[in-house]
Parts: sequence; C-alpha cells; structure tokens
Amino acid sequence: MILWLWLCWGFSTSAGQPDSELMARYLEEQLMSDYSIMEQVARRVPRQAKFLQRLETRPRMSEFTVKSTIISRYAFTTVSCTMVNSGSEAREGVFEMQIPAAAFISNFTMSIGNKTYYGEVTGKEKKHSDDKEKHKKPPNPTNGRENGYETFKASVFIPRKMQARFLLHYEELLQRRLGKYEYMLSIRPQQLVGRLRVEVNILENSGIVSLEVPPLRNSKHKGNGKVEGDVSPPPSTVVGHTKTLAKITFSPSVVEQTRIARNGILGDFIIRYDVNRELSVGDVQILNGYFVHYFAPTDLPPLPKNVVFVLDSSASMVGTKLKQTKEALFTILQDLRPEDHFNIIGFSNRIKVWQQDQLVPVTPNNIRDAKKYIHNMSPTGGTNINGALQTGAKLLNDYIAQNDIDARSVSLIIFLTDGRPTVGETQSSKILSNTKDAIRDKFCLFTIGIGNDVDHKLLERMALENCGMTRHFQEDEDAASHLKGFYDEIGTPLLSDIRVDYPDDNVEQVTQNFFPNYFNGSEIIIAGKLINYTSDNLHVEVTASNSKKYILLKTDVAIDLPSRNDIRGVPGLEDGKGNNNYIERAWSYLTIKELLKSRLKSDDNQEKDHLMEKAKSMALAYNFVTPFTVLKMREAGLHSEPPQEEFISPSTDGIGAKLQSLQGHKVPPGIRRQQDKQRIKISKTSADGDPHFVIDFPSSKLSVCFNIDGEPGDILRLVSDHKESGVTVNGKLIGAPAPRNGHKKHRTYFSTITILSNKPERSYLEITPKRIILDDGERMLLSCDRSAVVRSSSLEVSVSANSNITVTIRNTISFVILIHHYKRPAPYQRNHLGFYISNSKGLSSDSHGLLGQFLNHEVKLLQESLNISHQQVGQNQTEALKPNPTNTLKVKGRLVPVVWKQRRIYNGQQEVDCWFAKNNADKLIDGTYKDYLASHPFDTGTSFGTINSL
Repeated sequence: MILWLWLCWGFSTSAGQPDSELMARYLEEQLMSDYSIMEQVARRVPRQAKFLQRLETRPRMSEFTVKSTIISRYAFTTVSCTMVNSGSEAREGVFEMQIPAAAFISNFTMSIGNKTYYGEVTGKEKKHSDDKEKHKKPPNPTNGRENGYETFKASVFIPRKMQARFLLHYEELLQRRLGKYEYMLSIRPQQLVGRLRVEVNILENSGIVSLEVPPLRNSKHKGNGKVEGDVSPPPSTVVGHTKTLAKITFSPSVVEQTRIARNGILGDFIIRYDVNRELSVGDVQILNGYFVHYFAPTDLPPLPKNVVFVLDSSASMVGTKLKQTKEALFTILQDLRPEDHFNIIGFSNRIKVWQQDQLVPVTPNNIRDAKKYIHNMSPTGGTNINGALQTGAKLLNDYIAQNDIDARSVSLIIFLTDGRPTVGETQSSKILSNTKDAIRDKFCLFTIGIGNDVDHKLLERMALENCGMTRHFQEDEDAASHLKGFYDEIGTPLLSDIRVDYPDDNVEQVTQNFFPNYFNGSEIIIAGKLINYTSDNLHVEVTASNSKKYILLKTDVAIDLPSRNDIRGVPGLEDGKGNNNYIERAWSYLTIKELLKSRLKSDDNQEKDHLMEKAKSMALAYNFVTPFTVLKMREAGLHSEPPQEEFISPSTDGIGAKLQSLQGHKVPPGIRRQQDKQRIKISKTSADGDPHFVIDFPSSKLSVCFNIDGEPGDILRLVSDHKESGVTVNGKLIGAPAPRNGHKKHRTYFSTITILSNKPERSYLEITPKRIILDDGERMLLSCDRSAVVRSSSLEVSVSANSNITVTIRNTISFVILIHHYKRPAPYQRNHLGFYISNSKGLSSDSHGLLGQFLNHEVKLLQESLNISHQQVGQNQTEALKPNPTNTLKVKGRLVPVVWKQRRIYNGQQEVDCWFAKNNADKLIDGTYKDYLASHPFDTGTSFGTINSL
C-alpha cells in the first residue's frame, strides 16, 4: 500500500505534470474535514487522511494564532498554539517561537490533556541545578540571537489521542528606524497549519501615517521569495485603518501556506508605520502617575559630519564579506554631503590610513579616490582591533583640535569587523579601556559585526560606552543592504546635545534624558513617575543644537484626570494582574533596559551586583523574563480550567475617549490652561488689527496713528532698511467682509509677516498664525502652537505658544509678532498677525517703510486749540475725541491735520492716546499708500518704484 502510493505520486511527477496546488487542496480537504480543535480531540476524517497522519511521527499543529495590540508604540503580543497527538503512543511536542531580542516575555501557560501549567517568573540563582523534570522543560530563550530574534522553546510529551495548548505573552517598545516603526512576527510553525491567523491592532492617537505591510521576509535572505519590486502584502492579508486605529489580519489557508513554503517556515510578517509629528516638544502621555515622552522632530536641516570608516581587511574577510562591504561603502560614500569630512582606515596586521593625518572634504575627486582605495583593499593577515581604533580616534581627535570646525557638527567612527582580536592587544577589557580613553566622550563609536566568529559582547560594550550603537549580521545575510541600512540610520544627524528636563519636584525615576545625537528617522523616548499630584500640568523643556542654531522647546502638559487615559474599560486588555497601565509598563521596560546597559558598561563588581538586583527586583514586579530572571513552570490545581485566550485586542468603540494622547498644548476640557505668555517690553510702534498703525515718538511725548485701507492680497512694506542694516519686513493682507452698517466695504488683516535679513548672512522668516518658516541656508519649520527658542550667532526666534513670536537680529533689532486666533470667529474676523517693534537701535537713520520711516524722526504738535493736556484728555475724553481741524502735526516739514483718538493695542492689554491722521495717512507718510506695495513677500526695494529680492 505504501509502495503503491509512492509510485502513484512518483509517476505523476516523472510524467512532468506536477500539480502542487491540487495536492495542497487535497491535503486541506482531507486534513480539515469536520475540523474543530476547540470542541474535541478525536477527528472524523477520511480513511486516506488517517493513513497520512499515521505516517507523521510528531504531533500535528492544528492551530497557530497570534494577536497583538500596539498602543502608542508599546506592543503586547499573545501567541497561541495547539498540537494534537493522534497517535497510539505519547509523543514529544515542541513549541518553538522566535521573538524579538528586545522583547520581554511576560507570561507563559500550557495545558496537556487535563493538566495546566503556568509560568512563574522568579529570580535567577547564581548556581543553577541541572535537574529537570522528565516530562517538561522550563522554556528559555536558546540558540542566541538570530537576525534580531531569540528563540523561545518548550517541549512536552503529549499523551496519545490528546492535545497540548501553549500560550505565550511578550511585550516590547517599538523603536523608530528610518522614519518608521517596524513590528515583526516570526511565522514559522514548521508545518502546515489548519488554522493560522495573525491579528494586529494599532492605536496611535497622534494619527497613523505610512502604514504598509510588505511581503513576507525570510530571516536569512532579505526579500527572499518575492518578485523584484513586489511590495504587495502577503496573500490573505487584510488592512483597514482610520486616522488613529488600524487592524491588520493575515489568515492564509493551507493552500496559500503551501504556495509560500511547504515546510511551514513562512517567514517574518512585518508591519511598518509612522505617526504624525512636527518640530515640537513631542508627544507626552500621562496615565495614573506615569508619563512617557516621545521626541522625534521633523523639518530640521542635517548637521555636518566628520566620519572615519574603520574597516577590517584581515584574511577572514575574504570572499563575500569583503565584497559586500565594498559595495556598501561605495553607496555610502555617494551619500555623503558636501559639508561632511571623512577618511578611511583599513586594518589587519597593519593599519593603513587612506589620507594621513587629515579628514578630507566631500568632493567628486575625493569620492573617486576613496572608491579606488576601497576597491584595492585585499584580505590578509590577522585582526588588530585595538590598533585600528586607536588610530581612528587619534585621527578624529587631531582633526577636531587642529581645525576650526563647527562646534555643532557631529563626529563619529564607524567600525566594522568579522572576527576577534588576534594581533596587538587581545584582551577585551584593555581594548575597552583604551578605546574609552582615546575617545574621551568627544565623539561616538558605532560598531558592526559580521558572522559567527565576531566578539559580539565586545562590540556591543564598545558602542554603549561611547554613545554609539551596534549591529550584528550573519554571514549568509545580504550584508551590503544591512550595512547601507545601518548607515542610513546614523547618516543624517539633525540635533546634538539633546537634553530633556522636567521639574525636580514633579518627577522621579526618570529614564535617560541626555542624548548626544538625534538622527533623522529615529526617536528619543523618556519615561518617569509623577510625584506632585497637586500640580495641574507637567512642564517640559527640550534643549538641543542644530548646526549653527541653539533650540529650546518648552510646553506645559496637562496632568490627566485618572480616567482620561485609562484602558481598563477596553475589552481584551486585561493581563490577569489588574495592571492596565501601558505607560507604566513602558516605563518599567525602559528602566530595566537601561539597568542592563549600565551593568554591561560597569567594571565595578559591587556596582554590577547593585544594578543586577535593581533590574531583578523590577523584573519580578512586572513579571518580565530578563537575564536575571527565569520562567519556572508550576502545575495548577487538579481541576483547573485550560488556559483561556487572553488576547490583547482593543475595542474600537469609544476608544478615543478611553485613550487620549496629549501633544503638549492640547489640554482636556475642564483643566485650567496656563498659557506661556511672556511679558515682553515692546514699543507702541505697531501695525495690528484692520490694520491700525501706531507710531510712538518718545522725545515728543506723543503718539500718532493712522489706518491703511488696503486690498486683499496687497503686500505692505513695513520696514525697509535693506541697504544699511540689511533688514526688510513685509506684511501680506487677507480680506474679510465688513460688519453690517459699517463704513468699509471690507476688512483686511495681516495673514503673513515676512522678515528678511542679509547681514551678516542671508536669512528670512515667513510667519503665519499657524507656522514659522526659518531659512538661513538651512530650512526649519516651527509650529505657532508650541513654545520654542531657536538661536544662532545673529538671529533668535522665540515662540510663546499661541501667543507671540519674538525675532531678535544681532541683539540690536527686535520685532514681536502677535498671534490672533478666534475660537468662534464672526464672519468679519480672520486669524491674523500683529507686528510690533520692540527694539530699533540697529536700524539705520535711512530706514523706510510705513513704520520704518518714522523711527529716527520726531514730530511737533503745532497747535492745540483746546489746550488739551494728557491729564485733561483722561478727564474729558468725549471732548477730546471730537475732530478738530485746528490740530496739526508737523512731520518732515509737512503739515498734517489730525484728531485725537484712543487705540487699544497688544490684544487690548494696552490703551494708547494718539493723534489720528485720516485718508490713508495722507501727508503723514512719504508718497501715497500705493508706493508701499511690494511685488512679492521677498521684495526688498528701498525706494519707490524699486524692486529687489533677497
């Protein structure tokens, strides 16, 4: 019978008519007939299927389900697997799951027949007993790391005609790389599964963008199994999402599984996404006494780099490894920016420096010569890791010391090797101390290891001790793409010396809050505990450097009411311990990770023991399996129920009310808002409102005011001193209907203020009620609803959220732009800006414009027929406000009839008594209104009829 079946199958194949799809369908129909694992163990299947089952020596996996919920980057994953032993004797069932190396296992349960075993996290003893229970093994990650995974493995003997059920829970905080979060699931059941389903729910109240599900990826061959250019999701994948919620399912049938891989090793199921973000203090979330702060600004210009590539060219690099390294370096060199400087060191027994004692600028000739040098590298000799790093560090230190490089550029070493030290200093501890002494915290070291012979711990510790990162790739992986990908992560530094501060009397146990660099596409995460529950808000300040600019971002984040971010009402989020605070778990996750890193870096045994105990204590409190804790299996009561599927899958009903992400300025209703309005000393000289102009003449002890009735779209030249101080200010008008029974046909307001400066270097600011564009050769975008300070050598921009923007040029010229927002605007109202001059000392006597022409002149009141003093005006305002043709000002030799008025400026906070010139400031200003119209926002014309552009 067996021979007959084999001959029939073999004949079909040899005849050249294989039909894998029909075979897969046959298996599916036969093995899945009347299939219900949850109801019974015995199956009613056709006789042929029973015969095939008897040929199988291992238990059959009838169900493999993964459910995951990602809440604000923190992922809860539950894996459920059911195995059936249909044989006549007990057989070993092996549950094996690859989980991300960065994840922590938080629970494991298994049931075998009518017995249930649950995992209990306990502290790891220094000496372990080798005694193990015969019928089960405590599951532990084994086989080390493989492509960012660790393998969790549990094996049990399943009695005949019975089933075993496994439930594994693990948690991780997703890291942002290359502009996206990547969530990976290893789908490798190692056999075809009757019921295979993956369900991932994502909740991001910041808003989900760029959601994608690429084809399945084999861990050892990136992109294996897909057609070149194919970016479609795996078969049977369904993706649905709203602005803040997403649900992705993957449920391939046996037929579809067979098409992917007959052995059941399907590959990595990957989800990539990002969230809405902007240059601001970041996304701060608070829940029940804990907070987590995500900081990943965008729209920042890159910092210049000073980079030294240190490449292993020893004999062990022969073949594919060196070839792929060269390919990656060719691409990386091409991606260097013109403002970068670089050098290359190759090392084996000998240390070979491409350009002695210098870093060279990025030019076409230097890139060409560097490629030639890399192309001619040949593998030979041993591995002098210590010598190579000492040479690279000295090269970079000397360059920094001898050259007047920008203090805010980023210097780094990228070090690559495939082996262990064999030449020179070979003791790891000495190499570590020598490297740290050579670098002296002046720059960062990034390490890359290729293959199985590399000393991964040495590379990891070298990177950690010197503010860098490490990556490890297998020999048979696509090293070229991995190297390029790693460089892309660190190739675009945007900020340096980032510090995040919170009030000491408000927080405690805050995770790392200083970071040497922030790279484009990454994210800085800080978490901590609140201790001052009487405060209404949490003050946050972020300081950093960007190229030639110093940046200060600040805000007050409302401390939520207890129920605001509570998820206890969301179905499926119970973890069995009553702990539903995902922010607290993110804090504990980060804290444990930092304790592990600190211990790895420490050389003091007493300190290492202290850090180990702290990490162990926290791991036990939060039920995490770490290097200092183990998962021991305990048998539950004799009549305990089988483990239930406590999957983490949030309901979409009312989720917005259950989870609210507070992004700095967004304060929930009912909580008092404390606006960060700075008290700024300003002059009365301004253009605000409809627009109303006010000129202050301090020496004459009087003020003059006038209106300009412009047209929507007009651009008014407010200050023009381009030839002398280099400063020009233009304002663009926006229109609105006039109020009923008014004397105007329409109203106009300033919608945009443009400030241009060409000294000492070209720069401009374009300001609207929503955002600010700063461009001084490097473009930066700021939001008006977030407090921030950006400072360079000659320019400072200070934003007070939803209040005002102060622009200071060379410390001698200051402008204040007031932001007018209407919550419920009337038909004749528009969000607009007001322009105020705070300091005009730096403007020349030749400055002009509707406001600028008066800054260095005085006026004289020739006749006050009513003999009105300022005190009398206050006592008899009605009489004072009456038009009187006998009131006349003398301005630049011109006589201007004026009347007495009162104006409210600066959002009504200040009242001004002024002499009003009618008819669009006729005779008051030089020329007429139309002479002050600019052709475009960047027009720097300084005389009538003259147009220049910055």
